[in-house]
Amino acid sequence: QVELVESGGGLVQAGGSLRLSCAASGRTFTFRDYGIGWFRQAPGKEREFVAGINWSGTSTGYADSVKGRFTVSRHNAKNMVYLQMNSLDPEDTYVHYCAAERSTQYNYNAEKNDYDYWGPGTQVTVSS
Repeated sequence: QVELVESGGGLVQAGGSLRLSCAASGRTFTFRDYGIGWFRQAPGKEREFVAGINWSGTSTGYADSVKGRFTVSRHNAKNMVYLQMNSLDPEDTYVHYCAAERSTQYNYNAEKNDYDYWGPGTQVTVSS
């Protein structure tokens, strides 16, 4: 079992920045065996892919809407993944989730249905 907890969300003005963190824990898991994805969801809408990173941090990918503004990274020794969000826009207002997939494949994964564990989410609100 893997537990994920997001933090770092909040209210920010348009053009501002936030850094989301995802802390992973579990009795018997090995963090470097998992790829991590960031997803976001608005009320009444589908959960959508934001960014992904493979188990070693050597493969990352982004949704077109955030490319060039968001950066995903991980620190395996600390069981942490981060999402640096810059140049935020009111359209980035969502609940953001991190998710873990047991996989040591090279490529990051953008498919939400492949992920096994999810955090409870953190709200990001961008005011105009």
